Amino acid sequence: MATIEQHAHPQSNGAGTLEHLPVLNPATGETVGHVPSMGASEVEALVARARAAQPIWNSLGYKGRGAIMRDFRRWLVQNRDRLLETIVAESGKTREDAQLAELVYVADSLGFWAKHAEKFLRDRKMRPHSPFLLGRRLVERHRPYGVVGVIGPWNYPLTNNFGDCIPALMAGNTVVLKPATLTPLTSLLVAEGLKAVGIPDDVFLVATGGGGETGKALIDQADMIMFTGSTDVGKKIMAQASERLTPISLELGGNDPMIVLEDADLERAANAAVFYSMSNSGQTCISIERCYAHEDIHDEFVSKVVEKTRKLRQGEPGGPGSVEVGAITFEDQLELLDEHVADAVEKGARVLTGGRRREGRGDFFEPTVLTGVDHSMRIMTEETFGPTLPIMRVPDEEEAIRLANDSIYGLDSSVWTRDVARGERVARRLETGGACVNDAIINYLATEVAFGGAKQSGIGARHSVEGIKKYCQSQAILITRFAPKREVHFFPHSRRMTKLLERFIVLMYGRGARR
Repeated sequence: MATIEQHAHPQSNGAGTLEHLPVLNPATGETVGHVPSMGASEVEALVARARAAQPIWNSLGYKGRGAIMRDFRRWLVQNRDRLLETIVAESGKTREDAQLAELVYVADSLGFWAKHAEKFLRDRKMRPHSPFLLGRRLVERHRPYGVVGVIGPWNYPLTNNFGDCIPALMAGNTVVLKPATLTPLTSLLVAEGLKAVGIPDDVFLVATGGGGETGKALIDQADMIMFTGSTDVGKKIMAQASERLTPISLELGGNDPMIVLEDADLERAANAAVFYSMSNSGQTCISIERCYAHEDIHDEFVSKVVEKTRKLRQGEPGGPGSVEVGAITFEDQLELLDEHVADAVEKGARVLTGGRRREGRGDFFEPTVLTGVDHSMRIMTEETFGPTLPIMRVPDEEEAIRLANDSIYGLDSSVWTRDVARGERVARRLETGGACVNDAIINYLATEVAFGGAKQSGIGARHSVEGIKKYCQSQAILITRFAPKREVHFFPHSRRMTKLLERFIVLMYGRGARR
């Protein structure tokens, strides 16, 4: 577990007078730790410390910062048991999910940004195209904003919390991370690890506390905000940030469709449907949340999915390979799952397996498959965020595309067909930030390309050059090397010079296209 003590004030413990929040294991209900609930003054102090440390951090350059990221990657791998135990304890997810979707992603991301940050952000020198700028030189550069505030979600305590800090740090910013109230221990462990590998003081700080006072205070103080979470909260953050015109990047909710065409490999598609809808108990923004199966293969596909779902083991995560489906991290989510399933059943859906909370200790919802669903049901149109898979019968490809696009969300999507050219054509018609053909979710590992949401699934992007430039302010520099004492357009104006300029404009720009 995390043991680092992070003081709220530079010269004192600071946490002694703060209320402490318990951290619970949702799979057992046991308390696994306590963290201070920081108020506005404590957050202001953290940001001030981070701002004072930023010039020193930036002065290390890409090579110096990259060395620390690589050293921290080694620390994570060496301390993997402790890291995975912490993630599992506070989130209730399985060890395998913590290993593959958290440790692997962040370890890979640390190396990617350490290698590519300088290439993505290096100065770009250009020759101006305008004849009025002859003799000038142009430089486009990207300078760090200063202090980046990262507000993370509870479903991925490492990947979607510290994962967003890595490019911000590599760009030369310092970072104050506010993890979700439910899962702060992983972020504190990260702070401990970074300190162990020699990151300068106050470059990475963690603001623990609720989304209300703590989160709002960070938005008011930081120079840029990165948020991952629900669309409703994202809209509130956007409104608050607009008061200071603070730059923001938002990854918000999703309701990601899966289209299974009549020529799909049904065994692979069924295996993928179960895994990508049920892993992390379905608590993934880009998990498969609704499925459209062509009527020719609908029944066979459903049969395979139900058979595989019934074999899933669910319970308190133990050692490696103990269970496939863990707990629901956020207790209130259980009520939403109940509501979505009940609403679907009331409107004609059939529950083929699961469909209710699991009795006994811990917060669990049974892996659930439904058929007979349509878009009058909340489970098809809202973000359910649980181990549920509603499967809808569709007559053809066109109807599948229409229904897939019938959503306020547009985060990720998948198409399943043996004809990959057809699959790509369908994928290009889906109104989502990402799309896979014969795969799902793992496009998130393609750090080379931008990942972001369409519609109400977000603003901005992770990964690629876009995923690090967003943490910088662009600056264009024009350098005049050789020039006369007086330019032709300088004061005073004269009739002769005005006429000459007019003739020049006609000569340069007065011709249409050649046909």
